[in-house]
Amino acid sequence: MRIAIICDNYSPHLTTKRCQRVGRWAAANNVEIAYMPTNSSWLKRIEAQFTALRYFALDGTDHVSHTEQGSMIRRYIIGRNKHAADQRLRNVVARANVA
Repeated sequence: MRIAIICDNYSPHLTTKRCQRVGRWAAANNVEIAYMPTNSSWLKRIEAQFTALRYFALDGTDHVSHTEQGSMIRRYIIGRNKHAADQRLRNVVARANVA
């Protein structure tokens, strides 16, 4: 069975162009490493979750510290997991999921 690893264009993911070791490993293990086009965040389904995080936890806030901001994000994730069927959340994610 062939496995595909899909990477965005974040510079550490471009190692097969710079480091042949990764390419040789992929070829030896029946793995294909595919790179997403530049500026294609709308193709990544996880990006919709970040949109919801921004909408519900970060927009309109002015955190005093990174610790406070991290706490807000953690609280959002806990609430998100408890209320995964919440219609407002689903609507925000659906609007952001264009792919």
